[in-house]
Amino acid sequence: MLAILGIAVMAIALFTIPLGVPGLWIMVGVLGIGAWQGVVGYMVLGACIVLAICAELIEWVIIRKFNIQYGGSRLAFWGAIAGGIVGVIVGVPVPIIGSIIAGFVGSFAGAAAATYYETKKLDSATRVGFGIMMGKMWAAVAKVGAGVAILVLGAAALLL
Repeated sequence: MLAILGIAVMAIALFTIPLGVPGLWIMVGVLGIGAWQGVVGYMVLGACIVLAICAELIEWVIIRKFNIQYGGSRLAFWGAIAGGIVGVIVGVPVPIIGSIIAGFVGSFAGAAAATYYETKKLDSATRVGFGIMMGKMWAAVAKVGAGVAILVLGAAALLL
């Protein structure tokens, strides 16, 4: 029964990843509890921790790459992060999809505002905002992929 609950929590956490919630770490936490109780092997837990760390690094690299590719600065990068967080919070009233869309729009707005602050050029601000938003989308895809792998490994470990 607890294995099914753990898998359910991990499945729900998987759907929170595009929202900017640390769903990968919630999943790893569930497996950590399973390892502490002797249900999940430490090799599985270690593999899932490595997957989660790699996914976080990949997210950072993808967003940074798109930021540089579209002419963004360090301030635009941090503006995108702050805008994404604000967007997720603002989008909460619209269940599930509202936070996802608002998070991406917030990243665009944060990066664009930071770039406009630096350059005073609307076309540059729009280009950087679009680039970082695209980077955030691809990074979310990569993290969800890692989350699926963690879910499969974790579910197998919890059930077997």
